[in-house]
Amino acid sequence: MPCWNIEISLLIGDIYDTEFYILHRYPSAIRPFYTMPCYDDPSYSNSFDVFIRGEEIISGAQRIHEPEFLTKRAEECGIDVKTIATYLDSFKFGAWPHGGFGVGLERVVMLFCNLNNIRKTSLFPRDPQRLAP
Repeated sequence: MPCWNIEISLLIGDIYDTEFYILHRYPSAIRPFYTMPCYDDPSYSNSFDVFIRGEEIISGAQRIHEPEFLTKRAEECGIDVKTIATYLDSFKFGAWPHGGFGVGLERVVMLFCNLNNIRKTSLFPRDPQRLAP
């Protein structure tokens, strides 16, 4: 976890007396190239993260769906578009505005139950000593 998450958690906890919060409109410069910029200020992105006790549990964003804009953003981020040509091609046949998010369910359970290790929330945790159930 980046240390700025801890600093933000402490600040939010002190000001708002909460361990649960949502951050949105991250700077576009720190999000992946495929994240849609905000319509009113492209230096920010249509993205969000949900936190519990300073731990990110959900991360999501609106995605760029226009192939020309997607190619432009990839180039601006220093990505060789030849290496992602099949990804870019998939948008040339049309894509609707869309977004997505990911939830770390085991992390949510760990934080909700105030457990000290995420492996305690997994049915079949893996480590170097245990590779099979």
